Amino acid sequence: MEAKPARLSRTILTEIILPADTNYHNTVFGGRVMQYIDKVATIASMRHCRRGVVTASSDSLDFFAPVKLGEAIQLEAFVTWTHRSSMEVFVKVESENLLTGEKKRTATSYLTFVALDEHGQPCPVPAIIAETDEEKRLFETAETRFAARKLRKEERNANL
Repeated sequence: MEAKPARLSRTILTEIILPADTNYHNTVFGGRVMQYIDKVATIASMRHCRRGVVTASSDSLDFFAPVKLGEAIQLEAFVTWTHRSSMEVFVKVESENLLTGEKKRTATSYLTFVALDEHGQPCPVPAIIAETDEEKRLFETAETRFAARKLRKEERNANL
């Protein structure tokens, strides 16, 4: 299976934050951001492997700033690293005040997806070719995150 550049999985989702998306602080619900993250990461992972996928884990979701009512939220996702059938996807979230143009990094997240074959079983995925500085940095640090996920899974299974 031939490796693919990370850029081919790059996916951008942009929404405007409306009243139904907000909490009592007039900022977007964290759960809504999580929904957007899972959606954009799903698309990025499917673009990479051209298969159906399932979310296997959400390693982290770090919020840095709120997204306010009336602002745009933009999410960018791409596959950073692959294992046999799994793909790590990085998502960065930015808000934009549409009246002033001010943009802020509001959150980042790492998720893992598993590619499925026609029988719903895990199947191999192409390796990643990191090209940009950001892609290379995330690729180079991915094995450490993979090892932490594996350890977390082992600890969880031991406590069942």
